[in-house]
Amino acid sequence: MRTSSTVDTGGLALGVGAYTLWGVLPLYIHLLKGVPALQVLAHRVLWSLVLLAVIIVIFRRARPIFAAARGRTLLLLLGSALLIAINWIVYIWAVQNDHVLEASLGYFINPLINVALGFAFLGERLRRTQGVAIAIAAVGVAVLAINGGGALWISLTLAISFGLYGLLRKVAAIDALGGLTVETLLLAPFSLALLVHASQAGTGAFGQTTHLDLLLILAGAVTAAPLLMFAAAARRMPLATLGLLQYIAPSLQFAEAVLLFGEPVRTVHIATFALIWTGCALYAFDSIRASRASAAATLSE
Repeated sequence: MRTSSTVDTGGLALGVGAYTLWGVLPLYIHLLKGVPALQVLAHRVLWSLVLLAVIIVIFRRARPIFAAARGRTLLLLLGSALLIAINWIVYIWAVQNDHVLEASLGYFINPLINVALGFAFLGERLRRTQGVAIAIAAVGVAVLAINGGGALWISLTLAISFGLYGLLRKVAAIDALGGLTVETLLLAPFSLALLVHASQAGTGAFGQTTHLDLLLILAGAVTAAPLLMFAAAARRMPLATLGLLQYIAPSLQFAEAVLLFGEPVRTVHIATFALIWTGCALYAFDSIRASRASAAATLSE
């Protein structure tokens, strides 16, 4: 029997892999800088659906997925599909328009948004340290806003949309593969219509060069792979540990923004990130402490 202190190396590798892939996503999107953001989004949806369809056929998952996607669950997935589409389009636009710094800030804020949403909508108890962490992060956002946050809307839209997306997916009675499949199915007609219109108008990116076509087809794996890896990791790891891994992605994005893309870092950015990082550090400390206390209580029973 595995004890609570045993590290599931396979789960850890999947979790690190998922967040690393999300962390280097700006490098892929930069390769598509000449492609309109809406077309990139449409290709992400359609090629993801193709990849997911193959997986579903191989593992014979179609029947249970469509059996689950009914009534309230389908309505929740309709909402989550809209939220993830908003999140993706804002993220793609941000990367293509040299706002990776603000995008990384959004994903640093996101874990604290999740705690606040759990308290507000799921009746989860907000521990004192978590409350302090959220307050410090809020001060950081306020500092950036007061000092002319510029593209602060990017950070807040990404954090809130992904937080609400996670909330809806948490209460929807369907697994990760099924949920993602239904979401892409719901978005597919709009994506296909957009690409057909672009092709007829002569503005479609697909079909211009083999290199670009391959990059757009790769959007399916780039989108689906980290989500499926994350889902597998979540089943094998404590949530507290998985929660700490999520800082890999925005940390990589921050480094890329500064070191590779040359985005300017102003004094107000440093102050804001210092406050956000302090809040995140408190959150991480509280998560570790709570996990250890829970493990100790389980062992004593």
